[in-house]
Amino acid sequence: MPQDGDSLAPTEADAVDLIIDQWHRERPELDPSPMHVIGRITRLHWALDERLSRVFESFDLGRGEFDVLGTLRRSGPPYELTAGDLRGSTMVTSGAVTKRVDRLERAGLVSRRAAEDDGRGRLIRLTERGRELIDAAVEQHVKNETRLVAGLTAEEQDALTHLLRKLNRTLPSE
Repeated sequence: MPQDGDSLAPTEADAVDLIIDQWHRERPELDPSPMHVIGRITRLHWALDERLSRVFESFDLGRGEFDVLGTLRRSGPPYELTAGDLRGSTMVTSGAVTKRVDRLERAGLVSRRAAEDDGRGRLIRLTERGRELIDAAVEQHVKNETRLVAGLTAEEQDALTHLLRKLNRTLPSE
């Protein structure tokens, strides 16, 4: 097994390598090399999502609810945002924000009130109970994420961060 900082030996093939080898065999005119990146990112997404969800579930939260509470908490006092601000920060539809806020309000983790300058607008605010819950949840979330990337050195994490940021910026717009 490689030590920290060592590169992986070429003999350490994984499932993505097998898939690519099969495509080479079956369709030699195709270049499946992008699968080295995309296939691994996809598989990592599935594996990480499962491991991250365990922490959220231990606090009786779904990923979306954790996202709403975290967005409110990191917005700073008074931990209050409009539904539109939440939608922009969480990158989901207004219907999805409403559904999440409804559940969080029923659980006593957020409250809603009319915006003073817009009678139709609503402000969503963390309750004290919600702040305590998200503070505990995000602490466990960060510990979990730290554990999940522990197989990479700090330098490797920095390099991967840089490469993923670059890939995200350079994706063709659709």
